Amino acid sequence: MHDLPWLLTPSDDFNERCAQLASHQNPADEVHVLAHYALSINQSNRLYQAIRKLSVETRSLLSRTLTPFRLGIVSNATMDLMIPSLITAAIRNGVDLEVVTTDFGQVAQEAFDPDSKLNQSTLDAVLVALDYRAYPSLVDQSVASDKAAPSEKAFDYLQQIRESFKQKGGMICIAQTLACPPYEFGGNFDAQFDGLLRKSLTEFNCALVDDIKSSPDVLLDVAAMVNMVGAYNWFDDRQWYLSRMPMANTYVPLYAEYLTKLIAALRGKSKKCLVLDLDNTLWGGVIGDDGLTGIQIGQGHPIGESFLAIHQWAKTLKDLGVILAVCSKNDKNIALEVFQKHPGMLLKENDFAVFVANWEDKATNIRLIAKTLNIGLDALVFVDDNPAEREIIRTMLPEVSVPELPKDVSQFLRILSAARYFEKIDFTEDDARRNAQYLGNIRRQEIQESAASLEDYLHSLEMRIRFAPFDEFGRKRIVQLINKTNQFNLTTRRYTEADLVQFEDSGQYITLQVHLQDKFGDNGMISVVICRVNEDCWDIDTWLMSCRVIKRRVEEAVCDELVTRARECGITRLRGYYRPTEKNSLVKEHYRQLGFECVCTNETEDVWVLEVDHYQIKNPPITVTKSSVTA
Repeated sequence: MHDLPWLLTPSDDFNERCAQLASHQNPADEVHVLAHYALSINQSNRLYQAIRKLSVETRSLLSRTLTPFRLGIVSNATMDLMIPSLITAAIRNGVDLEVVTTDFGQVAQEAFDPDSKLNQSTLDAVLVALDYRAYPSLVDQSVASDKAAPSEKAFDYLQQIRESFKQKGGMICIAQTLACPPYEFGGNFDAQFDGLLRKSLTEFNCALVDDIKSSPDVLLDVAAMVNMVGAYNWFDDRQWYLSRMPMANTYVPLYAEYLTKLIAALRGKSKKCLVLDLDNTLWGGVIGDDGLTGIQIGQGHPIGESFLAIHQWAKTLKDLGVILAVCSKNDKNIALEVFQKHPGMLLKENDFAVFVANWEDKATNIRLIAKTLNIGLDALVFVDDNPAEREIIRTMLPEVSVPELPKDVSQFLRILSAARYFEKIDFTEDDARRNAQYLGNIRRQEIQESAASLEDYLHSLEMRIRFAPFDEFGRKRIVQLINKTNQFNLTTRRYTEADLVQFEDSGQYITLQVHLQDKFGDNGMISVVICRVNEDCWDIDTWLMSCRVIKRRVEEAVCDELVTRARECGITRLRGYYRPTEKNSLVKEHYRQLGFECVCTNETEDVWVLEVDHYQIKNPPITVTKSSVTA
């Protein structure tokens, strides 16, 4: 997996294209193209150096196409040589990564000194990149009895590091599990004997995973990476002794890819929808030619079981909140018959939110799928066994992720799962209901198309809305919405779980989480508002809403709630901000439509003010079942 096989290998003219990057007609676009190849550590460095030579204006243009993230790094190893791979992998995953490094081995100094470089920087996260060699209690293989187990000592040290960064720098940490090197002492007994490395690392990793679950920090599972590629391959003793490289150079691109995918997930950029071809992708053969009994799928046949593994993978993704869709050149009725009648099929018709099977080109159909689901093309992953179809989609819809696949279907699963398109940092009730919510949306669209008017449609939905302040139960979903909502987002400010805790505990903020239900089901949490409290005015720092409920007058209900609360608290004005981005033009007139007046416009934002006493409650056709005013 060191060569990132789900990506295309660089073209033969890659080096030349890097050398000519500055003179390219559209250098920012060319950077995206080059970064999407499976780059070695040397190729990443070549592209990184070419990017650094671009003009400030061009680099600024490139940055505007990406989501910014400032990452601090502390480590017991040399990390500087990884920076080019981190930067290029981040671009590939939609992130403009700025890395703030520290001197080698200065972990404790950076964490515990409030005036340290990292604690004095404004960072989005700190990567605590420690391997087992950073913990003296783990390196010491003495089996002498001690009150504290080596794993406990090591875990306590990491806890102190994480807590100090949180308290002194206000940052979340990305903490790493510890991979076990290929050294043995007592063979199989190493996993059982207290104090020996293998058992200590297992205990450490279990403790870390359990702790992360209830922490704002996030986990980078390095141990899983090493399990994938093998400890003998990952650990390079010669490189460690010469330059303190924590892994073989060969695996730096894999580490960079997985780290930046995690960072992208923190910014809500994980993929949302898996779009699957059918013939030779979900079963062996062509249903239109081979018929129901001629295709291969299910137990008892090596090819059929290989395709069944794809079913199981997709089914698990669906359970984790990924939307499933079909895009196939087929007669729809014939294709559906396989899902309805073939005993070997694990996936069924109702597992898919959208099922498109016709003879149109797949680019047109994929656009239709995105439109039907009301998500961006960049949220889609398209899986097709046909290299020609893959190339067409890459060319016509470059926003869509299209994994490269080998000819051998038995290798499909390891390639697709290793690509980690659907990286998650948490799991919420809304994730569990995701496919049902999108199916409900499609039914709502059908009702809307047949309704006599918009008002008739909205009344027919029988909507019920619930408002509540932020709390520990909704916190993970709130972080999700804050970091992944781009279109209906007035300021696009990003916050961590630790930030939310501060908002909840501070009397200087008014917070709202908004839940919506209707006769088709529970939409879950669909809107978030954060207001800063001033003497006679509330500043609306954040107002965002899921695109799934646009044009249902939910924003009017939210504004009614804000005004009602403001009047109760003696507040005379609400002040809102619109900060334009490439994706949020949808809400440019949001405040005007609610009765706010624009009082200031500059290059970065528009400022809007609402006199609370002049506002007329709009009472949209939505029943308030629980309000934070009366709760």
